[in-house]
Amino acid sequence: MRYDLILFDNDGVLVDSEPISNRHLAAYLTELGHPTTYDESIRDYMGSAMHRVHDIVLERSGERLPVDFDDVFHARVFAAFEEELRPVAGVEGVLEKLTADGVPYCVASSGSHERIRVGHRVTGLDRWFDDDRIFSSQDVGRGKPAPDLFLHAAERMGAAPERCLVVEDSPLGVQAARAAGMDVYGFTAMTPPEKLADTDQLFASMGELADLLV
Repeated sequence: MRYDLILFDNDGVLVDSEPISNRHLAAYLTELGHPTTYDESIRDYMGSAMHRVHDIVLERSGERLPVDFDDVFHARVFAAFEEELRPVAGVEGVLEKLTADGVPYCVASSGSHERIRVGHRVTGLDRWFDDDRIFSSQDVGRGKPAPDLFLHAAERMGAAPERCLVVEDSPLGVQAARAAGMDVYGFTAMTPPEKLADTDQLFASMGELADLLV
């Protein structure tokens, strides 16, 4: 293995949460008077921390979202997770391979710690990720596309950035990985390949990723 650490994005890479989250985000923004389609939510917010939603709405409309926006949104999403959320197909095989090969890995997500843990509990991925392997944009001052989260995770895991590989499915995450000086593979299950062009490798299934991580 040519990498000392594999950093996984969470939403859309480990758990199949992006369709659920963006459906509810689009509906809630529309409900609040900021008409947003599902496709627009994917385009503008996929892979970003919640502060980006607030920033974009304020920039476009001149209006601030309600102070309880994040709490209401997460309550709706977490309720949907309990009913609908599944792990990304094949990802447990990848984690099993990394564990068997003794390759360190972690999750570095724009989502909150609560969101990560709820998703992992519901899908059973919590057995692969103890607290020392979980990093959130809450841990740093700036979320993706800033490199802070990936650099923080690498430092805590004891790996040099140039020896790290990031697995991402969003353009913002790819930008963050590049800014951190890390290699990055782009997962194209939900994202058009052309939007992940600035990667070292594209893959469309976790089976392909397992073969790449040899």
